[in-house]
Amino acid sequence: MRGFVFLLILANLLFFAWTQGYLGGSSNADAFRLQQQLLANQVTVVARDVPPPETTKTEAVATPVENRAVADTCILLSDLSTAIADQLATRLAEKFPSFKVSRTNVAANSSYWVYIPPLANKKEVDTKTSELKKLGIDDFFVVQETGINNRAISLGLFSGKETATAYLETLRGKGVKSAKVAERPAKQASATLEIHGPETQGEAVRQSVVEAQPEAKPGACKSQTTATQ
Repeated sequence: MRGFVFLLILANLLFFAWTQGYLGGSSNADAFRLQQQLLANQVTVVARDVPPPETTKTEAVATPVENRAVADTCILLSDLSTAIADQLATRLAEKFPSFKVSRTNVAANSSYWVYIPPLANKKEVDTKTSELKKLGIDDFFVVQETGINNRAISLGLFSGKETATAYLETLRGKGVKSAKVAERPAKQASATLEIHGPETQGEAVRQSVVEAQPEAKPGACKSQTTATQ
């Protein structure tokens, strides 16, 4: 029994001496630990005291699809009274919000007319027009429409009374004695609406306008008419 214990102690001493390099082994204290590593030659050093770079994810950027151009239409409503223009603009805003209404107001104005009063018949008209031509006056026209001014001879229309009176004096200086100046009835204030919106709803807008105001005559805007020529 003592011999077995002695041999066990001796074996431990020899193992200790061998691991410490006393029996001709490596003097490197880490040599034994290196020998105990599994697949040490496949270990890769990622970094030495430097944090690994952050990996960035490439996010797919969605390419927006170009919106297809929507055809536009323009509807013109002209010579509307201001009250009717207000009604139509309100109606369109409520029923067709995708349409834009542009409004142009025309103020009421008066004009002055230089003319020869209506003549009794066509023979007198022909005689008077011949006299005017002999006096060197060619800028006139005979009123043909029915009414109180039928067969009157218009010599000019002016926006101001002073201008009309000055022209009348010029005519009298040339020998025209029967001409007069009169104020024409003032033209009432009016409005024009240009209605812009998608062409797909254009016919519905026209029908809605006519339903609200049967006397309205929807037409094409001047710019649109020019573009289609």
